[in-house]
Amino acid sequence: MTTSDIRAKLIQDWLHDDLGLEISDFQAASSDASFRRYFRVTHPEGQYIVMDAPPDLEDVRPFIKVATLMAKSQVSVPKIHQQNLEQGFLLLDDFGSQNLLDQLNPDNADALYESALDELLKLQINTCTETSDLPHYDDALLKRELELFYDWFAEKLLGKKVPAEIQTSLNQFLIASALEQPQVCVHRDYHSRNLMYRENAAPGVIDFQDAVIGAITYDLVSLLRDCYISWTQPQLDEWIEDYFQRLTAVGLIECSLEKFNRWFDLMGLQRHLKAIGIFARLNLRDGKAGYLKDIPRTMNYVVQVCQKYPELESFYAYLQAEILPIYQDKL
Repeated sequence: MTTSDIRAKLIQDWLHDDLGLEISDFQAASSDASFRRYFRVTHPEGQYIVMDAPPDLEDVRPFIKVATLMAKSQVSVPKIHQQNLEQGFLLLDDFGSQNLLDQLNPDNADALYESALDELLKLQINTCTETSDLPHYDDALLKRELELFYDWFAEKLLGKKVPAEIQTSLNQFLIASALEQPQVCVHRDYHSRNLMYRENAAPGVIDFQDAVIGAITYDLVSLLRDCYISWTQPQLDEWIEDYFQRLTAVGLIECSLEKFNRWFDLMGLQRHLKAIGIFARLNLRDGKAGYLKDIPRTMNYVVQVCQKYPELESFYAYLQAEILPIYQDKL
């Protein structure tokens, strides 16, 4: 019996023996880029999701902490009905099997993004940064994330070592932009795969356990410049300006739209470089090659931003000369 089978049996024993649930169906629901897995369980009164987080590989306590925080902020997160910290099991609300990515199309994008941005605004307005006890998206963390691109994508996947002076210049430029922004609660992975579609209800927000206090544009760029789906620039401009107006109206920002767009672009560049590094790591370290197909879209975002800002000229020149000509051959 495999380790996965053993843990599935332990979950069923916990549900039946400890919680007294008569389970009529037990099926794998999904997995993610971490070591967590999810199961859908059916019982006479309905359905739940069980999170399986092996304690030696994952810690469920951050999930519990952030779920409680976001629920208090009126964000639509799953309720935790039962927990088993020793074994790493959580019994959660079932938000269904359709995420926003499954549903999005040009006809419904405006409505679906409006509902997603409604939830984001709740998170940013209602979560107190001073009492949340969340870590800060500080200089060190932002730099470590950028190193994922240099180490896993450029060096390990492509065999290219990005010159130290280019790394230093890029890091300083992007980190300064992130830290000068208003700081709010950041989900940190607020995109179409982590928003569950619920008909006639707010999207269900999941995968929030890595939340931090950070830049106000971070979750916005995660959603609108999604690594898994892209939209035209006129659409993006409209959505960005609408959200800018909402943030201004509630007093979360006091800047020009031009400044806000600059923050958005540069925060997106930091996030997308990190994401490319993670996609490469998932392939090389974890054997999850499927994420490689998301690199071209993400790299396209990187190129678009680099072309807009003179401060990125040296990094863009390096991309053009050393990275872009060869990276597609590795995918």
